[in-house]
Amino acid sequence: MYNQGAVEGAANIELGSRIFVYEVVGLRQSEETDQTNYPIRKSGSVFIRVPYNRMNQEMRRITRLGGTIVSIQPITALEPVNGKSSFGNATSVVSELAKSGETANSEGNGKATPVNAHSAEEQNKDNKGNTMTQAKAKKDHGDVPVNTYRPNAPFIGKVISNEPLVKEGGIGIVQHLKFDLSDSNLKYIEGQSIGIIPPGLDKNGKPEKLRLYSIASTRHGDDVDDKTVSLCVRQLEYKHPETGETVYGVCSTHLCFLEPGAEVKITGPVGKEMLLPQDPEANVIMMATGTGIAPMRAYLWRQFKDAERAANPEYQFKGFSWLIFGVPTTPNLLYKEELEEIQQKYPDNFRLTAAISREQKNPQGGRMYIQDRVAEHADELWQLIKNEKTHTYICGLRGMEEGIDAALTAAAAKEGVTWSDYQKQLKKGGRWHVETY
Repeated sequence: MYNQGAVEGAANIELGSRIFVYEVVGLRQSEETDQTNYPIRKSGSVFIRVPYNRMNQEMRRITRLGGTIVSIQPITALEPVNGKSSFGNATSVVSELAKSGETANSEGNGKATPVNAHSAEEQNKDNKGNTMTQAKAKKDHGDVPVNTYRPNAPFIGKVISNEPLVKEGGIGIVQHLKFDLSDSNLKYIEGQSIGIIPPGLDKNGKPEKLRLYSIASTRHGDDVDDKTVSLCVRQLEYKHPETGETVYGVCSTHLCFLEPGAEVKITGPVGKEMLLPQDPEANVIMMATGTGIAPMRAYLWRQFKDAERAANPEYQFKGFSWLIFGVPTTPNLLYKEELEEIQQKYPDNFRLTAAISREQKNPQGGRMYIQDRVAEHADELWQLIKNEKTHTYICGLRGMEEGIDAALTAAAAKEGVTWSDYQKQLKKGGRWHVETY
């Protein structure tokens, strides 16, 4: 979920009136929620406006919250230009900070990591001749579109459809929303996210800030016409840790009850951590809870849907995909019919394993969670993970990670391998992808 900080003030120096935008990923939580004990989304980009004279101070604050600064953009005014922000070049500013020894500590462990500027990005033209900001992605992905639309200059899209995903008797509200992008320059690929800015003011009387949602459709959209983007959204509902009052998420509630034709402020796309390998012979292990299914759906559509395969002659999936999906009840198995159809049509290439916590029991007699399924199949998963063509994706509740690591630790130990060390190599090689909250 998007969480933006704003820093005010100006210095009485030449650059004092200039404002810079930090793009930050990996923030655990904001200062306001630092003492809360309920989970807050960690992944995704956050855009923070910072005056020049507060830049170093803000870097230290970001470090304390576990964030990594991935880019800095200077702005002298927040005026949109054809739906985009007017930005300058941040190279000189970053160079000056580097010379002064000021860097951002991205790991929180005393190791300093230099700040990267958007000068590393390239300005490319889309098929309409408009400038589209792109950044270099990991490994073999080449250029990936990012931040075509920014928070101060979003694209105004419209809701095409808003369909419920939870069947009768299920828990909570989860919706599949499809938005019209036909009048935009917004392009994205599987594994990225978009931002949604809800209407209204926050508790401080300021405009609501954007929230990030993983995209649930392929780059061609659900209609395979390059004109839509889809999201899988659950209405956030939790008990306030102090008052016990039921609290509903502002943006998720807004989205879940939108009618077709309603306008929506969209930003992005962002994200390069969850990109699908381009190798059609890759193996893909997917572990998801709840709406963490969103990017997995995009992967599976690209791999197996007939219309998608026809639209991508250069990518005809021949590998193996295994989805381990955790939900509370059977009616909460999101996209159940789609998943079963793929499993029936491609039994040698796709495997679906469900962990239904309130209906199934683990070997100890407790509830069956996703980590229990991983433990059940740990040896088989370990053998698959060792294959250099295998990529693993984890998306959903952060609580499942510890159990997954424990299961794979035991499996790897049978061969004298230390899982934590092996996992580091997987991450370094771009084969272990995590987006949890």
